[in-house]
Amino acid sequence: MTGSQETWLPQPDLDAIDVGTVLQALADPVRLQIVRALDAVGESTCSALDVPVKVSTVSHHVHILRRAGLVSTRLDGTSRPSRLRREELERRFPGLLDAILHAPPPAPPREP
Repeated sequence: MTGSQETWLPQPDLDAIDVGTVLQALADPVRLQIVRALDAVGESTCSALDVPVKVSTVSHHVHILRRAGLVSTRLDGTSRPSRLRREELERRFPGLLDAILHAPPPAPPREP
């Protein structure tokens, strides 16, 4: 057999994922930061993402994001680069990912 075939870690079928699962995964600030970073770079390993937590913690969060259907992870030797499932998410939940990724930060609390 010539050429190499990519190997991907198991991921859920997005048709079986509820919007609540996606929102719950994105509710964590670190996971949201990981998703924003992956959106910016396209694909990255846990160690290359610019996130202010340990690599093992990033790996744990990426695993949760993969189980929630937000990211795909492939095996590349000893590396496991991940990427957003942007096109699939857009088909399943139109506009959701963009709305979350581009949402403005909350306004500061108003004084009484």
